[in-house]
Amino acid sequence: MNKKQIILFILFTAIACSSYYAYTEYNRKTPDLKNIKADETITATELIDQFVNNEQKTNNKYFNKILSVTGIIKEIQKSDSINTVVIGDTTSMNSVRCTMDMLHQKQATILTTGTIVTIKGICTGFNPDELLGSDVVLNRCFIQSK
Repeated sequence: MNKKQIILFILFTAIACSSYYAYTEYNRKTPDLKNIKADETITATELIDQFVNNEQKTNNKYFNKILSVTGIIKEIQKSDSINTVVIGDTTSMNSVRCTMDMLHQKQATILTTGTIVTIKGICTGFNPDELLGSDVVLNRCFIQSK
């Protein structure tokens, strides 16, 4: 093999590897949390209180973890493509905002406010706000039990 053939071989191999990687990333599916065990099981009020009392420590403990959270449904925000279930203590403005997974959007449509529900999702952060109430954010959620 001469130099030109070696360079063409390396170039072809690099293009083939890059193309395969791009194809697999583009077609990658996120796993459904329904079949994955929760890292922690907690009530909505306990979770909110932990974040309010020590945001940094609680964020280190729960960030990017799968949580199973039980609480009273305060509100159901329905839109064309995304439904969000807000749970927590009805006497407080603080809440846990659970954005439903695309596979489980219809589950949110049958819920009613004031009922107790357990929702599993990934904790993606905390939004502190003294005026409007602080929110713990869960994404890719689904309803475990009503």
